[in-house]
Parts: sequence; structure tokens; C-alpha cells
Amino acid sequence: MILFKPFKSTYLILFLLLNFQLISCAQKVENSKLKVRSLEKDTIIKTGAERTELYLELLKGKNVAVVANQTSIIELRNKKQETRHLVDTLISLGIDIKKVFAPEHGFRGQADAGELFDNSTDKKTGLPILSLHGKHKKPSQEQLKNIDIVVFDIQDVGVRFYTYISTLHYVMEACSEAGIQLIILDRPNPNGSYIDGPTLEPAQKSFLGMHSVPLVYGMTIGEYGKMINGEKWLENNLVCNLTVIPLKNYHHNSTYNLPIKPSPNLPNNKSINLYPSLGLFEGTNINAGRGTEFQFQRFGAPFLDKSKYTFSYTPVSNPGAKHPKHENILCYGIDLSDEKKLEKVNLQYVINAYKNATDKTKVFNSANFAKHAGTEKLQQQIEQGLSEVEIRKTWLKDLEAFKKIREHYLMYE
Repeated sequence: MILFKPFKSTYLILFLLLNFQLISCAQKVENSKLKVRSLEKDTIIKTGAERTELYLELLKGKNVAVVANQTSIIELRNKKQETRHLVDTLISLGIDIKKVFAPEHGFRGQADAGELFDNSTDKKTGLPILSLHGKHKKPSQEQLKNIDIVVFDIQDVGVRFYTYISTLHYVMEACSEAGIQLIILDRPNPNGSYIDGPTLEPAQKSFLGMHSVPLVYGMTIGEYGKMINGEKWLENNLVCNLTVIPLKNYHHNSTYNLPIKPSPNLPNNKSINLYPSLGLFEGTNINAGRGTEFQFQRFGAPFLDKSKYTFSYTPVSNPGAKHPKHENILCYGIDLSDEKKLEKVNLQYVINAYKNATDKTKVFNSANFAKHAGTEKLQQQIEQGLSEVEIRKTWLKDLEAFKKIREHYLMYE
């Protein structure tokens, strides 16, 4: 028994050393996990809205108006991945919001494309909601009376005929006329990695496109606002007193998954990626998925050759498309829901649809197509049978000229 005692002590020491090493390893693993989590937090894209430390002091003690819709949210970064609306957040932080201006689709984002909606009162906050769609696209000087500062926070998708940049133009103009500061809370552009498409010609200027920029312009809405100012695009060469609250950890090639759909008919990343290409069908009699659950992920029409297009579907009335093209009529076309991610405008969809239409006179709504394309030439080129390569060559000069302009206003790599 006496001889066994040293062995007993040795075993105890070994046991304690082993446990110490295990605890030490566990601590290292945990520390490593914490470092990884910390690095992940440091690389997460933060929107301008989330960076309240950069703009709250500018709003305190002032009468504030907000231009917002359902995308104007702050991600809480908790386990439940909850979000909170910017308006609710600012009110909780003691900011005195007097009114909200809402763009196309409304404050809660439920209205159809182009559908008019009246001024109303927000049920949750009791704030007046003023429409910036229809006849009154621009805030009136009366509506801005007694307002000290305006905050603009809307998610754009980087396509010229997506009307939120036109809303921004009119808001900047109104603020400039009233001598009011405008703050843009910047958000990522999900189509910000490339510049492509025909450049808008002055004759085609409308709410679908107010500036001579390509169909896809590769800028955030904050950068775009700086360009509107710098290029003197506002009426009478006005310049807006503009502050852009920048994104954190963003560059133009960043992958960004929108936490909420930007409008009723852009339900997911696939539809947003295909929108620059399939959005051209809005100027035709071909349905682009409205009236289905796959908006801007398919296209079809009753007059497309069913021997060439074996996929078919029937558009029906649904939220966001009360009366879609070819409602309750069988359409033949293509399902693009599994299409690879595009890094340019794909003209083959429109070109092939025209080629395979059983009645080509039914394809284009000429005036509307020109407004979407920004030029009458694209329809003429398709009708003349030009290839996509040939058509794209006619864009090059304007694209290069725009890239030089764009460089002056970039805030991110």
C-alpha cells in the first residue's frame, strides 16, 4: 500500500494535466469561434439606415419628413432575424416625424405597378401618408412647409425603369426649391456589378426614365443622388443640399440578399436579377410572370408558337397584379426560375419571342416599349432581324461615355 501511493499521486497529476489541456483547448476553440463571429460582424453589409450614429444628431430637435416604403427597415441582427421599420425606429428614438411620403406601390408596398393610391393615415403611427405617385409625383411646397429636413430611404434595384430614382429626382428638386436639407440613407444595389443596356434618349424621357443613363447603371441610390446633383439634372440647374449616409462593408460586386421584397412583383433574388432583361416585356403584349408566383422569372403569351415554347401557364388575378396581361388565358413561353445568374442584359428573350410569335403585330406596344428601352431603335433592330451581338455594338459609345461620368460619383469600389 505504501508503494502504491506515489503511483496514485502520479495518476492524479496526469489526470489534472489532461483536464487542464482539454479545458485550454476548449477555450481556444471558443475564442476562435468568437473571433470568427467578430470577423463576420465586421464584414456584414450595414445599410445607411442601420448606421443611426451617423445621422441621428442631424435630426434631433427638427421637424422631419420621411420618404419611405416597406423596404425602409433596420435589421436588428438577432437570432430571430427581426426587422423594424425606419419610421418606428426614429419615433422610438425621439425623432419628431411629421409626415411620410410614399412612392409607387405605397407605404406598405401593396399597390400594383402604376396603381394610384390616395393620401391616408398610417394606422400604426397615426402619421399622414402622402402619395408621390400619379398626378403628384413631387412633394408640393405646401407639403414641405414647416419641415426642416427630409430623410429618403428606399431600396432600389439598379434598373432605369424602376421608378424610385425618378421619385428621388422629384424629392431632391422639391427640397432644393424649399431650401431643405435631404438625407439619403444608402442601400446596396443588387444589380450593381455591371453597366449595360441602351442609354435613354431625351425624346423618351418619362417617369420610367428621366436621365440619359443606361438601362442598368451600376450605382447605389446614394451615388445616383450625387450624380443628379453633380450633372445639374434638376429643374433650372438647382442643386440639392444633400447628405448621403454611406453603407459599411459594401462594394459593387457584393452579394446582397434583400431582406424584404422591394415591390409586389419582385419576390426574390432571381426575379431581381432577371428584371433588367424581362422588364423589357412590360413594353410588349407578352406577360412577364405577373399573375403567377414567379413574377419576372418566366414569360409567355397566347400568340407565341407552342411548338417552340412547350412551357405554359395561365396568369390570374393576385396581389400585386389585379389584372395581369392575358388574365385567365393559357400562355406559352419559357420558365427561367432555374436560369443562371446574369451579369448583363439578355436580349435573347425578347428577340426569340418576336421571332417565334405567330402574329408579330401583337408583340410590341411601340410607344411603351420605347419608354422602357429608352429608345425606338431597339424595337426597330429586333424587327429588322439584327442579332444580339450587332445590337450590343450600337450601345458601346454611350456606355463608355456614361462610365466616365459615373466615376465622379462613386462612393464604393
